[in-house]
Amino acid sequence: MSSVYPVSRPRRLRRTPALRALFQETEVQLSDLVLPIFVEEGVSDYVPVSAMPGVVRIPEARLAFEIERYAKAGIQSVMTFGISHHLDDIGSDTWQENGLVARMARICKDTAPEMIVMSDTCFCEYTTHGHCGVVHDNGVDNDATLVNLGRQAVAAARGGADFIAPSAAMDGQVQAIRAALDGAGFIDTAVMAYSTKFASAFYGPFREAGGTVLKGNRNTYQMNPMNRREAIRESLLDEQEGADVLMVKPAGAFLDTIRDIREATHLPLAAYQVSGEYAMIKFAAAAGAIDERQIVRETLGAIKRAGADIILSYFGLDIAEQGF
Repeated sequence: MSSVYPVSRPRRLRRTPALRALFQETEVQLSDLVLPIFVEEGVSDYVPVSAMPGVVRIPEARLAFEIERYAKAGIQSVMTFGISHHLDDIGSDTWQENGLVARMARICKDTAPEMIVMSDTCFCEYTTHGHCGVVHDNGVDNDATLVNLGRQAVAAARGGADFIAPSAAMDGQVQAIRAALDGAGFIDTAVMAYSTKFASAFYGPFREAGGTVLKGNRNTYQMNPMNRREAIRESLLDEQEGADVLMVKPAGAFLDTIRDIREATHLPLAAYQVSGEYAMIKFAAAAGAIDERQIVRETLGAIKRAGADIILSYFGLDIAEQGF
């Protein structure tokens, strides 16, 4: 008669909340998260980002207040993006000793020295054309851009940034930045490479948040989203060039890539839950179609389960202040 009944009953371990918690395999902690923030110079008021409900551009004069608020809420890491009012065709403000990149890092570290400050290292928010580097007749000049990325990295490190996070997607950028940092004496400043960065439609809302003026696309220097083997190769190249941490961006549509890279390297691996992922959840929740808190929990859990050690997410402050 016993053969009529199941031999194995996995439900035994789900019977109570305490049992479910005890046997949960994947945990996402606040300490796993990095909060990306947008800082605008030359403005006095917060600027809401309509495509990203709940996200604002922070006036530079209020950055110290916000960093103190984040630290009190338990956030341990931020990624800084600047909205510059000093644009030119090469983004030269980014490597000035008192340019916006350096000022953001300095304010963050002066306000909360224990806060981990990651400086996004790129040019799209600082150029008149919105591309991620020096533009010549044939497009973005990879090698000329490498020189300027090194300059920007050193400026951010002088400002106090703990991590340089190059997102420009130039070939050889990690090696160039590592050499520039070491040459300037910043041997302990780490590099978190946007090592597998796809040319994705999920970045759409970021353009409003970051104030980029790009016309066209970045398909020649960001990755084809349909390429799996190339995604692994890109990250392993950055490891060879000296990256301390690798990254997959975006996260949610590329969980297979996160797993592939996790299995190919022992380096820490980050994943970026980008603006489009955030916006879809926020707008769907506002329409009453989903439970926002549960969806955030599931999506971040999926990213962690796929193999990410660190998750960059605009939900970081919501989680810090409200929990999952």
